[in-house]
Amino acid sequence: MGRVCLDFTVTDTFAPRSAPARPPRVPLARPRTCELSGVSVALADHLGWSVTMVRWLFVALALIGGAGVLLYLWLWALTPLRPATVADPQERVVRRIPVAWLLLGVSGVAGISAVALAAAGSSPFGLLAAIGASILLAVACVAWDQLVDVGDVARTPATSRTLRIAAGAFLVVIAIALSSLVDQAGTGWLWLGIIASTFAGAAVLVGPWALRLWRELIAERTARIKQEQRAEIAAHLHDSVLQTLALIQNRAGASSEVARIARAQERELREWLYADAADDRDAQVRDLASELRATAAALEVDHPVHIDVVAVGEPVEHAPNELAAAAREAMLNAARHAGGDVSVYVESRAGGVDVFIRDRGPGFDVDALPEGRLGVRESIIGRMRRAGGHATVTSRPTGTEVQLSIEYANEAP
Repeated sequence: MGRVCLDFTVTDTFAPRSAPARPPRVPLARPRTCELSGVSVALADHLGWSVTMVRWLFVALALIGGAGVLLYLWLWALTPLRPATVADPQERVVRRIPVAWLLLGVSGVAGISAVALAAAGSSPFGLLAAIGASILLAVACVAWDQLVDVGDVARTPATSRTLRIAAGAFLVVIAIALSSLVDQAGTGWLWLGIIASTFAGAAVLVGPWALRLWRELIAERTARIKQEQRAEIAAHLHDSVLQTLALIQNRAGASSEVARIARAQERELREWLYADAADDRDAQVRDLASELRATAAALEVDHPVHIDVVAVGEPVEHAPNELAAAAREAMLNAARHAGGDVSVYVESRAGGVDVFIRDRGPGFDVDALPEGRLGVRESIIGRMRRAGGHATVTSRPTGTEVQLSIEYANEAP
């Protein structure tokens, strides 16, 4: 009797199918460009609903004892903003609806309601609630303008001033209107609302001015403390590190590598110590001596040279570009071919300005320069001639001196 072997093969037909993977939810974060706060857009993106549905949901919940308003404010306070883009790391929040003016409008509605309740002889509780809401919303609109909308591009000093005056004047007008209804309302609680509205109007008008003075006082105090700390650090470093760097430069010589490193470190340390003063100077118009000092600092890093720039007379703030370019070219030649110590002397006089660049190199024959060497002929002498001035190059075995002079028809620059 033969055996029958039954071989059952389980195919994939009976295998359970995996459920399709759901796309990950968008993080709950408010956009930086929105109508008012971006809460509805953030919630719609997170839940996958439409923005209109979410907004109508908030409206429906608002009719249930104000739950929608509380939920909206709660999400507004706790929902973070979306991270800024890489192109604009300092991206600000842009609202199409001005929150400050919206708060002022709601404050106006509450204030008018308070006057109507007082005229109708309503209960003191409802009257004080309406007055308190008007005062709080008016103060909130000014506080929002001064604290939150500081970086808003649409906010200007004129609009901020208009908002503040409108809020303060409105509260004063409400107080006057309520005072005219004291006899008709017949309640002593009304005087409390009148006094509160009057003081709130004065605070709204004077508060931003006091806030600005307080900020200026804090900034001045911070700057003074910072300046005192820098002065202490500068005095300590001047007695120790800076003197050591100066001694290294004097002992090593101007053309040595050690002296170059010491000069660079000394310059960086001085720029860090006097950064505030340097910023104040940069905010003003840079004169010719400042430009030549910056050029000297750059040349000292690249060449074994020490350049000392001295200026006498009035600052030359509007020197011709040709004069500055010729002086830079002369300083570059001295650093490249002579090295060592180079002196730059800027003298401003009535009707003109003179610049002297002197080095202590071996010198050269000016008349024997090849035709292809245009640095002295064109970049210095020719440039000054085209600008209406003149350049004189005097070279001796003990050094070379370049004098740049230019006259002005009316007055010195």
